[in-house]
Amino acid sequence: MQDRVKSFENVRNFRDFGGYQGADGARVRTGALFRSAQFGEASEADLAALETYRIKIQADLRRPDERERHGHRWPVEGVTVLSSDLGHAAQAPHVRFLSEVAVDAPQARGWMVDYYREAPFKPQHVETFSAWFSALADLDEGDAAVVNCAAGKDRTGILCALTHHVLGVDRDTIFADYELTNEAANVAERLPEMARMFNQHIGKDFDDEVYHPFVGVSAEFLHGALDAITERAGSLDTYLAETLGVGSNETDRLRAKYLV
Repeated sequence: MQDRVKSFENVRNFRDFGGYQGADGARVRTGALFRSAQFGEASEADLAALETYRIKIQADLRRPDERERHGHRWPVEGVTVLSSDLGHAAQAPHVRFLSEVAVDAPQARGWMVDYYREAPFKPQHVETFSAWFSALADLDEGDAAVVNCAAGKDRTGILCALTHHVLGVDRDTIFADYELTNEAANVAERLPEMARMFNQHIGKDFDDEVYHPFVGVSAEFLHGALDAITERAGSLDTYLAETLGVGSNETDRLRAKYLV
């Protein structure tokens, strides 16, 4: 994990999601595909470090209101940003959910599973997911791409899982990389403080575990997304082809570029 997770001062959960075995025994290139939380609080040292990764494509999955709220310390000139202006919300959906009702941990997990089941079909996600795959196909050799959302775990986790699937990474490995967020983002250590902050913000006194789905990840969440895709589209491959425009020709091109 130490080689995969990159250390920054104010950027969380930044890591290389290459290096895994993909189709036909080849491996996904390292140093080409990164995932991260948002960069709104990046320090000067973080900005200098980011320059070393030669990132030329950023898929920013945050809603417009999140981009306005968190700001943009990065990217700088020379990086193409893929994002959507759809899906603006006056309040983050999970904050609205936590604010309106008395919630226990199972209800919180159930809410997150429901969110994952809808996320692959939200127009703003479809727009940026599709743009991501198109941009990856055209990326120059030696350059890299990064996908991020606010925390780099949910929307980012779904798109990274789809990217791994396109490249032929097996299901167990896809889930292992997804669940790495819990270590990379130090969820166990951060959860009590995050719960305290959440409770203070919304005027509640919920147990720490109520907030775990909104700070960390669980395999049941990603299963929700992938199961919903299969139920609604027939298969992941059909969803990729018919919803995101990543058919067999595009898959072959991406594998030729990102498998070594």
